[in-house]
Amino acid sequence: MTASSVVYSSKDPNILISVPTTNEKGIVLSFDDGPGRVLPEILDVLKEEKVPAAFFWQSRLLYAERPWKRVIDEGHEIGTHSSKHLNLAALSYEEQYRDLFNSKVNIEKITGKTVKYFRPPFGQYNADTIKAAAKLDLTPVMWRIASMDWELEDQPDQIILNVIQNLEDGAIILMHE
Repeated sequence: MTASSVVYSSKDPNILISVPTTNEKGIVLSFDDGPGRVLPEILDVLKEEKVPAAFFWQSRLLYAERPWKRVIDEGHEIGTHSSKHLNLAALSYEEQYRDLFNSKVNIEKITGKTVKYFRPPFGQYNADTIKAAAKLDLTPVMWRIASMDWELEDQPDQIILNVIQNLEDGAIILMHE
């Protein structure tokens, strides 16, 4: 695994890849593609370790019965990962806007919380994506370090190594539920 596939860099001022930290060093754990069946297990670990996280959910997977309330109650952030996990960069502006609008509205309707953050599926976006997100008051969030868990699901030690070897203060870590 090369560091270049694990570490993401962007000079785009519209994209968040890290967060400023105060006196204490820190990182942001983020999880894509949920909510899924392992969410309760992830929440148990985060609660035990007292670690907040950000969850970027496909709104088509969010139902009132999912443990979304626990995510909010335990101090985590819920952002949108679109409605259907399509490559937004391959869509027109209108299609991108409609997908993000529907996703944002659906998540807000179920949770009662304003959605502020958005992560483009596959990390793919273009100027229309940024324009649609801005019109919806969504901050696009990428990552600084990709765990590569989607390619290495049978190699947990390598996933951990990918993160640890590239840690830096304020980094947003990409993982999947």
